[in-house]
Amino acid sequence: MAKTAPETGTNDTPMVEHSAAHDETIGHGNSPAAWTAVFVMLAGAALSSFAFVFASTEGNKDAGTILFWIGALIMVIGLALGIILKKAGFGVGGHRLKNSGD
Repeated sequence: MAKTAPETGTNDTPMVEHSAAHDETIGHGNSPAAWTAVFVMLAGAALSSFAFVFASTEGNKDAGTILFWIGALIMVIGLALGIILKKAGFGVGGHRLKNSGD
């Protein structure tokens, strides 16, 4: 069998081991604030999507338009709710999510 060369970095940079590169938690928003914002905004997007189709049917333009804008408003409320919850300590690394050991 032929020997393979050991893996090294390029241009004098050592290769970082897999475990060392992934030790730090990135924190992709896995928090109550983020999940609440996502679910509320998802509900608003679903309502707006339904209203878009509903408004395109005959005789429903006005009701569909109103529902569309209500869904858009719900999405804005969801974003604001996420920001408020994050400032209240329910975001990633928030003080309300720390385990006090009790």
